[in-house]
Amino acid sequence: MVAQKKYPDELRARAVRLYRESAPKPVIRQLAAQLGVHHEALRNWIRQDLADRGERRDQPTSSEVEELRRLRKENAELKRANEILKAASAFFASELDPTRRRS
Repeated sequence: MVAQKKYPDELRARAVRLYRESAPKPVIRQLAAQLGVHHEALRNWIRQDLADRGERRDQPTSSEVEELRRLRKENAELKRANEILKAASAFFASELDPTRRRS
């Protein structure tokens, strides 16, 4: 189950837009206080926006993060399926073993 977001997407988009359109750039802590959000949340939103726009290379874009999340989930599912197949293979191999005595 996905955790509920603390701040709505509209607030997030508005906050980032306000920061981007301001000249000179406001102090993040002050802007966050005016908007009623935590300053580190706003700072992270701005960093993510910069990454999504290609202006920041040290952080993955939102689409890359989503793809990584999807691939990790798929990988976990495949590992579980592989473990089930290994167990089934071992079970059937032991059932078909001619050296094994049946009671």
